Amino acid sequence: MTIWHLHLLNARNALTGNMSAIRATLRESVAMVDDHVDLPRFDLVLRAGDAVIPDWGIGGQSPAPGVIEITLMPERFSVEHLQRTLVHELHHLLRWEGPGYGLSLGEALVSEGLAGHFVLQILGGAPDPWDAVRPGPGTLKQAGHLWARRDFDFPEWFLGRGKVRKWTGYGIGHRLVAEHLAQAPEADAASLAWTPADIFRPALRRLTAVEGEAEDDVADADEGPVASRDAGGPAPRTPLDS
Repeated sequence: MTIWHLHLLNARNALTGNMSAIRATLRESVAMVDDHVDLPRFDLVLRAGDAVIPDWGIGGQSPAPGVIEITLMPERFSVEHLQRTLVHELHHLLRWEGPGYGLSLGEALVSEGLAGHFVLQILGGAPDPWDAVRPGPGTLKQAGHLWARRDFDFPEWFLGRGKVRKWTGYGIGHRLVAEHLAQAPEADAASLAWTPADIFRPALRRLTAVEGEAEDDVADADEGPVASRDAGGPAPRTPLDS
């Protein structure tokens, strides 16, 4: 059984109205994950605040081994969003015990991609909005070039603060882990928690090659009326853009 300590920062009673639901959701979530993996000891710090994901009213991080921090807006409290946020961070917690979150772009892509797939493994449902983001043209190739770079711009790749489509890093990470899993059906996000990031690099190369072939098909198509982005279905959108 996992040993963990909950630290509720509630001196001003901002969390009091949701306290019972918060405690129950956290206990249930940890128990569900415990059925799949052995979690390391950890401290969970939960506070009220506005440093959250737009539309979800919650945000989380695992900044160091054995530590998870969650911030939520009490007036927008959601059991589902708290559960999915915690499970995501619990995979980061697992990864800290192995290679760590990582410093390079490739390592961050893998860490986030695995955490997103871990949410699906434990809770099911559709990918979370950031994991469902479709990378823009050429972005996969760019990620391959920058894979080992430790001076990459995290806010640009993952938060949309730059030229890259918002949450592109999460979308690429989710896709490359899915591609890896397609070639290794015996594996899952839990069993891959300690796998070095470079093991996933061939998956990114395969995705990049497919993207290049698709672009070539468009370039070689007969000239004629130009189809809109909506042709054949709705155009990919950037979820939760502010």
